Amino acid sequence: MVPKVQQLRVTRVGEAPARVDGDYVLYWMIASRRTRSNPGLQHALWWAEQLGKPLLVLEALRVDYRWASERHHSFVLQGMHDNASAFERAGVRYISFVEPEVGAGKGLVEALAARAAVVITDDSPAFFLRRMVEAVGPRLGVLTERVDGIGLVPLRLPERDFTVAHSFRRWIQKNVDAVLDDPPLIEPLDGYDLGLAAVPDEVAARWTFTPVPQDVGPLVASLPLDRLAPSRERGGAVAAAAAWRRFLDRRLGRYLDDRQSLDDTAQSHLSGHLHYGHISVHELFSDLVLREDWSPEELSKPNGKRHGFWGMSEPTEAFLDELVTWRELGHIQAHREPRYREYGSLPGWALQTLDDHRADERPWVYDLEAFDAAETHDDVWNAAQRELIATGRIHNAMRMVWGKGVLNWSESPEHALHILIELNNRYALDGRDPNSYSGIFWVFGRFDRAWGPEREVFGKVRYMTTDAALRKLKARPYVKRWLSSDSEPRLF
Repeated sequence: MVPKVQQLRVTRVGEAPARVDGDYVLYWMIASRRTRSNPGLQHALWWAEQLGKPLLVLEALRVDYRWASERHHSFVLQGMHDNASAFERAGVRYISFVEPEVGAGKGLVEALAARAAVVITDDSPAFFLRRMVEAVGPRLGVLTERVDGIGLVPLRLPERDFTVAHSFRRWIQKNVDAVLDDPPLIEPLDGYDLGLAAVPDEVAARWTFTPVPQDVGPLVASLPLDRLAPSRERGGAVAAAAAWRRFLDRRLGRYLDDRQSLDDTAQSHLSGHLHYGHISVHELFSDLVLREDWSPEELSKPNGKRHGFWGMSEPTEAFLDELVTWRELGHIQAHREPRYREYGSLPGWALQTLDDHRADERPWVYDLEAFDAAETHDDVWNAAQRELIATGRIHNAMRMVWGKGVLNWSESPEHALHILIELNNRYALDGRDPNSYSGIFWVFGRFDRAWGPEREVFGKVRYMTTDAALRKLKARPYVKRWLSSDSEPRLF
């Protein structure tokens, strides 16, 4: 029997009851795009067992989402290929729908829901996903529930806001029993025996469901998308698991000491996979527990510190602080503050100090086009932008320096925020993720404090320069690699 997921993770959408004469339980996969450690899938399987109905899984990809491109589409489609294989092995009917033109998928969810006993989908505060579910769910005419599979901390568990990471970290430590309670099954599909659901004839007559091939290139090339080249990093659960294994085996031991090194020998490269739900934080935590031979008896008293609470090795605790504290802080904030993508959601002290320095003379001023083309006066900044364009990510040590440069060289803080959101969401594999927005807004003071001395443009917001990055991070080889230049880096 499949156990129920933690009730805190389940939210009802609309008031319609279950339809006991429905043909199947529909799982509409939109955020947790995986089969392993997936609370939404587990909850759908629980309902299927309760009702004695087969499971039908729909994973769809629309063509007109904001910043839609070959890069983002390829990453998602590679995941859809992996999911199709996993569901086929388990004997579950999985249908993928890749919208060939704008509006082609309109009505598909409603048509499948018309024959469903229950509809289960994912819950996420990212991008447009929750708004979409809240708009569509009440129209389906059947019990619809969204399930939070984001992280260790259920989105609804904290009952307060957090302004800095220290307070959130301390809250996690005080509530660790609830945070670690009732983890999802690693392999929820094991033992599935409810049979293959049939796609309704009226649905099959109107929409074409074509399996996603392993090589998604020709499919992506046929779609009306921004022709931004895909990343060399492959998407999907198989690639995510391989990246995680490489990190565990070769990089985790160096994470504490070398994660700031620009030679990129200690980064996990998991941010895109986590954003698209190709791998679960629960599974990562489970693997770390096994690696460390850890048990909850090794927990220390809550102190809000980065290291020492879990009773694990220092590199593992440093990684957990990024994975759990910082990543989930952004998702909790997005869950509780619908305006998290707006300039006005910054803390009051940051809004005030940036406004006080609004009229300060900028040393240079660039528009979006110049930043996008990496055509500033500063080679360190240009190198970071080139890395983002080429790979879909910026080394974490450079990402904040990159953001601070845009703040310093834009006509206003609001314009700087617009530029950072546009660049990040177009190019980064984790663009549009709440954790990604946390990094952008940190540039302007979110989850930080006021700093002194007060400076031009920045005011009391933390000050960073590419000159400091060049010295502290030994960035010259990094600049040479991304600019292919032997000249000395130019600095502001």
